[in-house]
Amino acid sequence: MHQVLVVTLVLVALCCLGSVDSSAYDKIVTHSRIRAKDQGPNVCALQQVEGTNKKYFSTCRNWYKRSICGKKAIVVYDCCPGYMKLENTNGCAAAAPIDHIYGTLGLVKATTTQKFSDMSKLREEIEGKGSFTMFAPSNDAWDQLDNTIRSALVNNVNIEMYNALHLHMVNNRLLMKDMKNGMTVSSMYNDQGLYINHYSNGIVTVNCARIIHGNQVATNGVVHVIDRVIIPVVNTIKDVLDVNNDLTSFNDAVLASGMIEKLDQPGQYTLFAPTNDAFDKLGPGIMEAIMEDKAVIGALVNYHLLTSVQCSEAIMLGSVYETAEGSTIEIGCDGNSLTVNGIKMVMEKDIVTTNGVIHLINQVLIPDSAKEVMDLMGKSQSTFRDMLSQMDFAAALGPKTEYTLLAPPNSAFTSELISKQAVCIENSCMVRGSKEGRNGAFHVIRSIIRPAEKTVYETLIADGRFKIFLSLMETAGLTDLLKQEGSYTVFAPLDDAFDSLSNEDYDLLKSDLNVLRTILLYHISNGIFINGGLEGGVTNLLKTLQGKNLQVLANNSIYVNSVNVSDSDLMATNGVIHVVRNVLYPADLPVGNQDLLILLNKLIRHIKIKFYSGYSYREIPLTFIKKTITTKFVEEVLPKVIEGRVVTRVIKTEGPIKTESTITKVTRINDRPDHSKITTIYGDPNMIDEESERITKIIQEGGKFAAARKPPTGIKRRRTRLVRRHRKPRE
Repeated sequence: MHQVLVVTLVLVALCCLGSVDSSAYDKIVTHSRIRAKDQGPNVCALQQVEGTNKKYFSTCRNWYKRSICGKKAIVVYDCCPGYMKLENTNGCAAAAPIDHIYGTLGLVKATTTQKFSDMSKLREEIEGKGSFTMFAPSNDAWDQLDNTIRSALVNNVNIEMYNALHLHMVNNRLLMKDMKNGMTVSSMYNDQGLYINHYSNGIVTVNCARIIHGNQVATNGVVHVIDRVIIPVVNTIKDVLDVNNDLTSFNDAVLASGMIEKLDQPGQYTLFAPTNDAFDKLGPGIMEAIMEDKAVIGALVNYHLLTSVQCSEAIMLGSVYETAEGSTIEIGCDGNSLTVNGIKMVMEKDIVTTNGVIHLINQVLIPDSAKEVMDLMGKSQSTFRDMLSQMDFAAALGPKTEYTLLAPPNSAFTSELISKQAVCIENSCMVRGSKEGRNGAFHVIRSIIRPAEKTVYETLIADGRFKIFLSLMETAGLTDLLKQEGSYTVFAPLDDAFDSLSNEDYDLLKSDLNVLRTILLYHISNGIFINGGLEGGVTNLLKTLQGKNLQVLANNSIYVNSVNVSDSDLMATNGVIHVVRNVLYPADLPVGNQDLLILLNKLIRHIKIKFYSGYSYREIPLTFIKKTITTKFVEEVLPKVIEGRVVTRVIKTEGPIKTESTITKVTRINDRPDHSKITTIYGDPNMIDEESERITKIIQEGGKFAAARKPPTGIKRRRTRLVRRHRKPRE
């Protein structure tokens, strides 16, 4: 029992091991050794893809899934590298004999490579002195080699085969731990480069050939068995794009993006290159629209590029990788095929270059940043898309229009949903999946946005369930808070919350404004906090206008101070309302009056209120209530002004009288008369004198406009113009 526990703990430690002074390959071999502990000493457990000869030192993920690249994997046991079986003994008790490289080739069953070494006169070299590393193709690797290439090598063993084997050799010893990811070593054939990648899952590749048996030490070096024959690599990614006739369309896109020189520089890249047929599958006008914008075509090209080398043999299950464009794609495998975003689209894999690897794909990958916003909507927003089409909005939202689209899912049109995200508009919150297209942004939201039309006060009045709360707010002088502009969160108690109070209790509660305001303001927080905007699973502290914090826990529903919010996210133009069935009170705020304590205990049952004799509530300054004084000015123009007088213009107000004095010299004032009907006074000095004296008196008294407009007795007129006929001026 204890042994099982120890083994289990060791396995867990190895699965989680972060940094040890050994390579990922060494760790995975050690892991496999422990898994096979019951099989005897120096035995390793491997996973073999069912129906094939492919074996892997398996990672924890693959081991527990019991599959590799989606195919069932069976567990097989073999001697760990450097060990071998003895007859009539358990496990792999014997250390493998150390021989020169030629002899070691036979030991690791790379007999075809051994035979070709003999035929090409390489045998003498690898049996002699030196310190070599040989990446020896397995027998299966030679069998899988193209017949034309193999025939050319066999027919000229002294030169072509000799050079080919030298391409697989390095003139110094390299153990697995010495092979770092991204390193390049010079082979013994014209110093041609060998490109090594050492992956975190323990797989090591050389020019994308996987090492299937490593670290077989020889007297004059080390042998690593690989799963394919290596061919010379001389081209960059740019060179391949230039000469491959199936990639002319993608090459045009690379040229238009200005990235061609980047793909000619040293680096560690993986390019998923769409073929010409892939571009032909695109809808009409798509590539033309993309090619019009250099930034967009650059995004498209970069979306096909990873800044790391991902050989096909290193991929055992799906993993997410960041592209040079900035977004991510998932690279996986399905049997012998590679998948991109879950789709089998790789037609040819592992075209090795001096600065990376190319995989040919039969689909063009278009990132969100190269799509129109309307194209970002998926099947889950089909209802909203159809609505836009029916309302003729789709045509207006074309590629030349920049906009942000908030799209509710199909379910939003049939049910109310609650979100756990933090970015919300009104009470509709965004969920993961926001995308940025070439002409705007697209956000998925949980529900339809319904703009608020009433204030918090108006909403509570219209609801009808909060009469007592509103009455107490009025008594406390806080009603304006619910009406004024702002952003408030109100936890409004229902009338039911006050059922236990008697009339005497209400009188006591209303008798002390400090007590009443302390309780009421503890229900109001400055800022809008809705269910979707609160972090789920943790306690959110909301500071109230009373000064103490509310403890709000948001999950599928809201709890405030452990009280369930029965109805949440009632939006108003100046805030949001959450409905509670209990009155809230700060747990750490004591009471100093016995009668008040009895009253509060009737109201508040979810906490135990402390009593400190003589404690009194502090006064809360109502600085958060905005005082607005509106003065309405109505200006009236005097109908007459007499030459040379000081004129006082009187302004009729709802408030203090405002006067403005000016010295004005006027010959005549036109009070916009109705010329269709004018009564004039001709040659009657008495009437002229009477009218002039009346106007002067009105001005001196401060302006009684109605009197000024009243005509003399017996004169009927709509507007009067005075015409002065006598020569002698009057005062």
